[in-house]
Amino acid sequence: MGTMPDFSPAGPKTPGDLDRFWLAQDCLLCDAESGTELLCHACREALPRPAEPCPRCAMPSLDKAVCGACLAHPPHFDATVAPWRYDYPVDRLVLALKFQRRLALAPVLARALEQLWHAGADVIVPMPLHRKRLAERGFNQSVEIARSLARSVGVPLALDILVRSRHTAPQSELPHAERRVNVRGAFSCCREIDGLSVALVDDVMTTGATLDEAARTLKHAGAARVENWVAARTLT
Repeated sequence: MGTMPDFSPAGPKTPGDLDRFWLAQDCLLCDAESGTELLCHACREALPRPAEPCPRCAMPSLDKAVCGACLAHPPHFDATVAPWRYDYPVDRLVLALKFQRRLALAPVLARALEQLWHAGADVIVPMPLHRKRLAERGFNQSVEIARSLARSVGVPLALDILVRSRHTAPQSELPHAERRVNVRGAFSCCREIDGLSVALVDDVMTTGATLDEAARTLKHAGAARVENWVAARTLT
């Protein structure tokens, strides 16, 4: 797929480079012509996809059946949709959006979710950041993905339902065994959502602890169903 592009914060250095970046005349991954898309068709098709995913947690499962882990300890969410594995080069695209402010990548991730979209959700809810983390980063990548997805599938985007009311250590800095405790009680619902089906949008699902706690909070507020819609799923 070619050499990975430079996603350094410096970005385009000349007006010509700027035009090429925003118009996406060259694929970000292989430099082939890609028209108005950030990725060419060949690179989009080659992005790693999960095989035989469990419909509940999107981890590998025989014949796409609900996996043993979900049967033994059912999560609070009802389903997980993840178009890609969190592997190269998807990981580079996600990190470029999240930490290098490449906001033009949000619609790329949203489009992958759109292609798997099915009717049923009443509202799209992005995974919230605590106000302190939001101030540090300046934006919420999950909101950017959810905004683009909501626009394309015609489902309302709600930024006022789920809030992160407790500041927690980054999950990526903790051992997997400690992540569930870290996010316990981290979310609050700002209004009743009795009977609603919620599409909960995030960039990456790792252990699922954060999404599970968010789903628990949404269910406690009255949600009838919560589905995770994540751009990428780690499989380790």
